[in-house]
Amino acid sequence: MSGFTALVLAGSRDEPDALSAYAGVSHKALIELAGQTLLARVVAALQGAGAARIGVCTSHPQVAEAAAPLEVIPAAATPSQSVEQAARALGFPLLVTTSDHALLQPEWIARFLADIPADADIAALLARDDVVRAAVPDTKRTYLAFRDGRYSGCNLFYLRDARALAAIALWRRVEAYRKQPWKIAALLGPGMLLGYAFGRLTLDQAVAGLGRRIGLTAAAVRTPYGLAAVDVDKPADLDLVRRLAGG
Repeated sequence: MSGFTALVLAGSRDEPDALSAYAGVSHKALIELAGQTLLARVVAALQGAGAARIGVCTSHPQVAEAAAPLEVIPAAATPSQSVEQAARALGFPLLVTTSDHALLQPEWIARFLADIPADADIAALLARDDVVRAAVPDTKRTYLAFRDGRYSGCNLFYLRDARALAAIALWRRVEAYRKQPWKIAALLGPGMLLGYAFGRLTLDQAVAGLGRRIGLTAAAVRTPYGLAAVDVDKPADLDLVRRLAGG
């Protein structure tokens, strides 16, 4: 899919967090990796995959300056609110990623877009734990366990049209529970929760169930690229991607 529109989330903090302080910058989007900022690397990957329009969501003045001449949309209080606000400004369909997706490659994006089911209103990219471990054995990721395996998110999402904004309210609740999979499963209702509890719930069943709760067709897209699950949230992550990227 060429000529798509993309959003890069680069939310701001009032003070440098532990990662930014470790790297000696005011915002992690400005961390340099192999001679480029993380933001510039993500933008280059999107452009390499065929993005025709890219917006950067931030309220940090230095990040906004670094994003020029791209469109800058002010960040909201949470990532989900930022996506909703930016989607209304940029339009649909919309690919969403984050500025800390340091190793993002055009082929990962192209494969994701190509693999999204034709009837999907919303889609997310995920990687199985064995695929992640094969690519980078020494990384620590957060996984959700299902009958067909454990999966890690890859910070790539697709919203087909404005109907997909119905997912934002649910996303806000998932954000609060992202490290508590039982509570995420509970959002699906008693039947799905029991299925998760007894190991009978597959990833596709869970995602489809979440979609039905908001009247949408939702899809989980599995990636063959284990490094797609690696983002930069903490100093150990930065050390890892610097080693992988040779800088």
